[in-house]
Amino acid sequence: MVQTQVIYQLEDHINDWVKDKFKQLHLKNQQDYYTESAIPDHLKDALKGRAKTENKTNFGKPDFSLLKNNQSIPVVIENKLGSKYLVSENKGKIKFDPKSVTSYAVNGALYYATGIIASAKYRDVIAIGISGDCAETIKIQVYYVYGSGEHSYKLLDTVSTLDFLENEDTFKVFYDNAVLTEDEKHDILISSRAQLQSYAKKLNKLMHNLNITAPQRVLYVSGTLLAMQPVVDKHGQKVQEGLIPQELKGLQTESRRDSILVFNQITEFLTAREIDAKKQALMLASFGEISKDPYRDELTTLDKEVSKIISTVEASTTKQIFTFIYENIFLSIDAMAGHLDIMGEMYSEFLKYALGDGKEIGIVLTPPYITKMMATILNVDQHSKVMDLATGSAGFLISCMEMMINDAEQSYGKKTTQAEEKIKQIKQQQLLGVELNAEMYTLATTNMIMRGDGSSNIQKGNTFKTPDELYTHFKANKLLLNPPFSYTENGMPFIAFGLDKMEKGGLGAIIIQDSAGSGKAIQSNQAILKKHTLLASLKMPTDLFQPMAGVQTSIYVFEAHKPHDFDQTVKFIDFRQDGYKRTSRALQENDQPTKRYADIIKIYKAGKRAKVEADWNLDAIYVEDFITASGADWNFDQHKIIDTKPTFDDFRKTVADYLAWEVDQLLKNNGDAGK
Repeated sequence: MVQTQVIYQLEDHINDWVKDKFKQLHLKNQQDYYTESAIPDHLKDALKGRAKTENKTNFGKPDFSLLKNNQSIPVVIENKLGSKYLVSENKGKIKFDPKSVTSYAVNGALYYATGIIASAKYRDVIAIGISGDCAETIKIQVYYVYGSGEHSYKLLDTVSTLDFLENEDTFKVFYDNAVLTEDEKHDILISSRAQLQSYAKKLNKLMHNLNITAPQRVLYVSGTLLAMQPVVDKHGQKVQEGLIPQELKGLQTESRRDSILVFNQITEFLTAREIDAKKQALMLASFGEISKDPYRDELTTLDKEVSKIISTVEASTTKQIFTFIYENIFLSIDAMAGHLDIMGEMYSEFLKYALGDGKEIGIVLTPPYITKMMATILNVDQHSKVMDLATGSAGFLISCMEMMINDAEQSYGKKTTQAEEKIKQIKQQQLLGVELNAEMYTLATTNMIMRGDGSSNIQKGNTFKTPDELYTHFKANKLLLNPPFSYTENGMPFIAFGLDKMEKGGLGAIIIQDSAGSGKAIQSNQAILKKHTLLASLKMPTDLFQPMAGVQTSIYVFEAHKPHDFDQTVKFIDFRQDGYKRTSRALQENDQPTKRYADIIKIYKAGKRAKVEADWNLDAIYVEDFITASGADWNFDQHKIIDTKPTFDDFRKTVADYLAWEVDQLLKNNGDAGK
């Protein structure tokens, strides 16, 4: 007997299909999974403001939701009647416009998932879209969502059923395969950086068109990003929503000007967090630049960069900038998080147009894939106490904090009480930064606050004049630095000072112009070798800091409070070929950069015996050699082995040259005999 297909007439029929699957998996309603009408309170809280209605004031209501992995990973499911309503895309990217979110299963599920992460209640979510016309045509797409941005998801194209939801064991196997690999994380870091730089370039042009001076531009970015954050007290309780573009109405009264609203929101945010009064005053003094000029709050014609994202014909300068940042950066910030120094990338972009500002004081910010590499070389983990005495925009501290948090979560499990307590301790007690420049100090503090308030120990001051008890109390065992290259001896006094302030056996690394290792910093280098050990020297790409500065740099790695043993060799590594080609426009891959950055850690650890994946000539790029007490022989090129053993080609050329000489002499002699 041939069974006929039962064509579904209602979306409820898709819901019934899902319930049947759950029943087959022995999952119980309101115990193992929840329906739209009975979402548990903790998920309701995470879905606040994610309703699909126009004003989005209510909480979102996915068709089904589950909490797996000991309640730490939400799963949201959206169903749609009709196979064609599975997913709506444009050029391979899933659309997040209201119509697509409302009408398509995957789009709706991802909308809910990114909203849950934006609530800061969870760090990752599984989103599932299901659609079909009957049981035989049901299609399922499953996504791993790792941020609140509109591109922060990964399609799990090998998963086509709901079987992985059966129990904790099946979910763990699924989850371990779903999470981002190290290669994927690296690719996301690089692509996010490129995207952020693109936004920064457009934003810089917008600000230029709106007559915002170069030094003020980055303060607008950091200030508005803070104003967009929900106001949360020190106990983690939300006391006020973040500012949104719709609240900036172009009113001209002094208390309701757009820039005043932004500044007041920043003040509320810092006050609620009980940020130290002195630190708060320093930050607000910088952010005060945003609200000083009332003309920037008057309505003006929209710049073309924002004409597509603001519905009115006119808006204030403040609102135009705020809206651009909100739409292009704030809503994607989790997808760009990780090791990415958002404030630093923005600052670097604006620095190009700042008429020398920054270059003159030697500020060249370290790319995030380098900060991550250096932190990995130093074995930063949850137990590390990390110090940066030339903090800049906090790029090194951000990378270290990310690694420390990941290590804690791997040890204790995500969202466990122990993990959360350890993460709180990491942010409050295990990171120390010192920065003299007021603008960079504000950026660093903002950057760390946006990572969940790792700003407790960002200090404003002169590194060399800070109270000694700051360091004796902190007891750093890791030190990372990119000092101002215009400072005395290229900045080497920073690492000398920092190593002196570390715990015995601590590890330090500095990225610096490598002229410091070949004669420009002899005084500091000789002092370092009397107290500390040089472990390694890595020669970095010449174009690493392009287009900001085309200088040759090296990374020097030290062990603190162990005088250098000159009978012990130092590791010299040539990493000039890191797989990237850098231009003024982009970072281009040309030779397996992801593998090379993974390999360089292995080479640092195991030398020529390292099990590498990329194509290396380890004999050419790795040398172990001695240094002298001169402090002027710390660079790879001073130790590379030049092969002087003659080859067969050398022999053949020598013979050929000799025979040519013999023939020449014979011809000359014959010529003389004939005269």
